Amino acid sequence: MSWSKSDRDGSGRESPRGYHHGNLKEALIRAALELIAQKGPAGFTFAEAARWAGVSPAAPYRHFRDRDELMADVARRGFEAFEQALARAWENGRPDPGTALDRLGKGYLAFARSEPAYFSAMFEAGVSPDATPELRAAGDRAFGVLRTACEVLAAGMPPATRPPALMMALHIWSLAHGIASLFGRGDAARRSLPMSPEELLEAGVLVYLQGLGLRAGPP
Repeated sequence: MSWSKSDRDGSGRESPRGYHHGNLKEALIRAALELIAQKGPAGFTFAEAARWAGVSPAAPYRHFRDRDELMADVARRGFEAFEQALARAWENGRPDPGTALDRLGKGYLAFARSEPAYFSAMFEAGVSPDATPELRAAGDRAFGVLRTACEVLAAGMPPATRPPALMMALHIWSLAHGIASLFGRGDAARRSLPMSPEELLEAGVLVYLQGLGLRAGPP
């Protein structure tokens, strides 16, 4: 794929990006991400994505039925990247589950900060998790990293007082996502905070785990 600012759209006007004999689908994904960053996930049309990519309004229909399908594919790619980021942070629970969980939380915040357009497409664009089987699977795999972490943590508790791992994962996910959405983003929607988002999340998870009778740090 090659891009050139000197290219013009079908109306003869200079287009934001040009598209030459490359991968049209990738060009449209990139266009959607740029437009999400500029206007928000609901702030552009299918035709605008085509214009940004430097192709005719009819060209996107070669790959996507409509704008919703384009957004579902952007969200799928976001969840795939998200899963990889979370898996790297968890690192199979090394050197111990508590330390790895702390890293996992920081990885969540880092993704929201570094990939705000993907984050918006995944969680704020109104795309149904069941829009496509591929999107559902990608979202489940990403959440599965956190659920696995909670299963490992819960396994260290006595069976009689062991909380359900799914419940733990949902609670910690809600906490991490709320902090990421409010304070940990990399765009104009980020709110100010008298401490770092990482510190806030670390303290919140520590209080939560202590309430369950779990240590948050190394044994």
